[in-house]
Amino acid sequence: MLKAMSRARAEGRQRGRIEERGKTLRVIVYAGTDPVTGKRAYLRETINGTDKAAQKLAEKALNKLLAQVDGQRSAPSSVSLSYALAEWMRTSEIEDSTRHTYEGYINRSIVPALGDTAVNKISARMLESFYTELRRCRRRCDGKPYVERHKKSGEHDCATEQFRAHECKPMAASTVRQIHAIISGTLDAAERWDWISSNPARVARKPRQKRPEPDPPTLAEAARLSEEAFRMDDDWGTLVWLAMTTGMRRGELVGLRFSRIDLDEEVIDLRRNWVRGKEKDTKTHQNRRIALDSETVVLLREHKARVCDRVKALGLPFTDDVFVFSGTKTPDHSEPYSPNAVTQRYKDMADRLGIDTHLHALRHYSATELLTAGVDLPTVSGRLGHGGGGATTLRVYAAWVAASDRKAAEILGSRMPKRTRS
Repeated sequence: MLKAMSRARAEGRQRGRIEERGKTLRVIVYAGTDPVTGKRAYLRETINGTDKAAQKLAEKALNKLLAQVDGQRSAPSSVSLSYALAEWMRTSEIEDSTRHTYEGYINRSIVPALGDTAVNKISARMLESFYTELRRCRRRCDGKPYVERHKKSGEHDCATEQFRAHECKPMAASTVRQIHAIISGTLDAAERWDWISSNPARVARKPRQKRPEPDPPTLAEAARLSEEAFRMDDDWGTLVWLAMTTGMRRGELVGLRFSRIDLDEEVIDLRRNWVRGKEKDTKTHQNRRIALDSETVVLLREHKARVCDRVKALGLPFTDDVFVFSGTKTPDHSEPYSPNAVTQRYKDMADRLGIDTHLHALRHYSATELLTAGVDLPTVSGRLGHGGGGATTLRVYAAWVAASDRKAAEILGSRMPKRTRS
């Protein structure tokens, strides 16, 4: 037994050692070969002091690191976070629009701050400090005044507005959460690939998710917006009306084709979304059918007739495969209305009316009107295309669900038999 223990200690010392460096002791343990670079990997720990007490701490550290190496499936890798991010992006199945967004966050925020750090050196504390800095200033400045370059390029010239004094602007909590998701996904992959023993992002604290605060237009404001839209032109009025009555997302509206509208059955079979100039699945990858009211069906029949006449006037055949809504640059409706142009046109219209709102608020309007009218949560969730079986709808529109519940209580109370009072 004693011989076996002595042999184990000897083997441990062959794999690790304690070096005296000035007024400190450095513990070094061989951890195998880096799975990516092929270089020898080591675990290190520094102990302050060189006295007997420090020697004992160094011995404990040596044993701890040896046990850590024995418990690892393979040696940790010292590759940089930049390399790990690139490998994760290369191997992950991500939608093009999401990939474009992630690349922006990686290049602008993550790589400049943590890109050169080895993945096996990333800690939860390091990530939390990074998130705190972003919430203070998205550029992570040192707090001292300086002049920064404006978005426009060019040489320094005080006569132009291409340079300006830096103002700290905190990064939105939702954006920091997205950055955390990117880092966490990358480190999850690094853990699967045996580059690190555990993912520190799993325990790192991230900014709290802001409670949703939908602010739909009032009934009177919605009426004014609809009237103004039809006054501008019938096509635009129909688009705004459809957004109000169906709660469709912007990309779903502009990507809608006549082939997906059954005017006889009075239903829209929604399957596609238009994002960054491409057709793709809906946001939650769900196909859904949205029932239409009779007034909306009449408006869509009139709109379809207008589009048909417009296309035929160009000497082209009309097919149901054309887009329902299109801009002035494509009168044949072969291309959809630009999503950004729709958003801007709606905002300009609302500003003229003195109404502080935006296009996405029409989706909130559709949801809150249905819930206030007593329509059940699963039905509203289905029309909106929310995932999670109604959990998202409940979280976003909790106040209106409560109002609907109050209305249901009053209805039930009014139908109860009246109690005779003495």
